[in-house]
Amino acid sequence: MGVTRCIVVLGGSFDPVHSAHVAVANYFVTLLAPDELRVLPAGNPWQKPPLKASAAHRIAMLNIAFERLAVPVVIDEQEVHRQGATYTVDTLEALRAEAGPQASIAFLIGADQLLQLHTWKQWRQLFDLAHICAASRPGFDMAQLPPEVAREFGRRSASAAQIRGTPHGLGFLAMNLAVDISATQIRQALQHDQPVGTLIPSGVLDYIQQHHLYKS
Repeated sequence: MGVTRCIVVLGGSFDPVHSAHVAVANYFVTLLAPDELRVLPAGNPWQKPPLKASAAHRIAMLNIAFERLAVPVVIDEQEVHRQGATYTVDTLEALRAEAGPQASIAFLIGADQLLQLHTWKQWRQLFDLAHICAASRPGFDMAQLPPEVAREFGRRSASAAQIRGTPHGLGFLAMNLAVDISATQIRQALQHDQPVGTLIPSGVLDYIQQHHLYKS
């Protein structure tokens, strides 16, 4: 029995959602032609400081940012509603249970997250639940990866067609994505009324200004 459908999963704090998030989603939607993009805003990310914008505001901004994507988009609120720390392995287990064993699930992460992957809870188990697709940034080099992550990614390296055609267990690194945007820098610019240009989708910037977010 072949793969029933393909779900691309983009997780993050999205505080705020910015143009790099949209670029990464667009890249993998084009590459994998999935049936759905599942966007997962974090609740309480255990490796990061507290979030600035409320879950309701972050979800509203996500709806604006991804409203024109070429595939159906689902904003998945499971991490927002989960009590306590949020772990990716728990989220992917829930998503796998929902999607069934034959769905291809591609979990997207940035190069910075790939560098930290070995510190995530049960990180090797993630491959039992999904494919890991990483987006590089300017200046990123595979040699920067921790040895255990490099080994795991090296032996699981696959083509887009293989990822689209199998349920889980593979890795893919997109080296030709030249986006490097920091949400921290965006928040600082917004706080001091400095221009953010195209770093944020225009509709999201309108929402931020309308609701006076990131001012304090």
